Amino acid sequence: MEEKWLAIVNPNAGNRKAKKDWDKIKGMLHEAHLQFDFLFTEQKEHAIEITFQHIIDGYRNFIVVGGDGTLNEVVNGFFKQKIVPVNELTLAMIPIGTGNDWCRSLNIPFKYKKAIKLINKQKTRWQDIGKVEFYNSEIPKQRFFANVAGMGYDAVVAAKTNRDKERGRSGAILYLKNLFTSLLFYDHSNTVMTIDSDSTHKHKTFSMSVGIGKYNGGGMKQLPNAEIDDGLFDVTLIKKLGKLTVLKEVKNLYDGSFINHPKVDTFRGKKISIESDPQIKLEVDGESLGHSPFHFEIFPRALRVVAKK
Repeated sequence: MEEKWLAIVNPNAGNRKAKKDWDKIKGMLHEAHLQFDFLFTEQKEHAIEITFQHIIDGYRNFIVVGGDGTLNEVVNGFFKQKIVPVNELTLAMIPIGTGNDWCRSLNIPFKYKKAIKLINKQKTRWQDIGKVEFYNSEIPKQRFFANVAGMGYDAVVAAKTNRDKERGRSGAILYLKNLFTSLLFYDHSNTVMTIDSDSTHKHKTFSMSVGIGKYNGGGMKQLPNAEIDDGLFDVTLIKKLGKLTVLKEVKNLYDGSFINHPKVDTFRGKKISIESDPQIKLEVDGESLGHSPFHFEIFPRALRVVAKK
């Protein structure tokens, strides 16, 4: 069982493109002579349970056929179980999401055949994993993540986009529309951020990102200096901005040059704590979760992934 892959397919990924293309992908996997079984997810967080149960059943290699949210669930299935050390598991991806930001950071091809060829070569590398503790309706929760956590305005836009996905609407244009329309109602929060227990920063904050990879929001380079395996979170903090300034800076999100704006600060650290007034929302790998306060912790080189070196 350890040599066989389990493909976890989210049929709704990519505006249901995964369901439409699965037979073609399955054929490509057979052509590549990969040994695999597959299962479809049926509801939110189902991939966590599938992963958990199939590690118990003896699987050690997993392919995500979907987007960043499905990948996040599989990662949480890895860390939820205590049957084997996580470093004995391998994660690969055939991207069919609307954002595919994790794949951008790891240079994983978007073309099915190229992604499968990479899996077949079994070239792997290690990446850091983050854990965030947060609240949902005042109940303490935690979640592991492989790419980026967004707070404040970033999380508001993600929540609006996720509601659209539930109605069967998705795409980069829709995300940009939500980016602009959310501006009409959003205001800043007063935040206190502590990094590694020895550096405290108080700001009127518009948006924040804490991450391992460089990209979120469908190709926006929110953390342009992030390295996937350096054992540190990168943090981008956008202070209170006028709405016109936000609109002018959107194009600079795609090449990362927005971090040069005087209202943007960047930091690095292993443990990040954030309090806010009023509470701010959280999204992790594109999934809307809960609200502040937050505590982040990094696990260096904790996950083996199929990716180009």
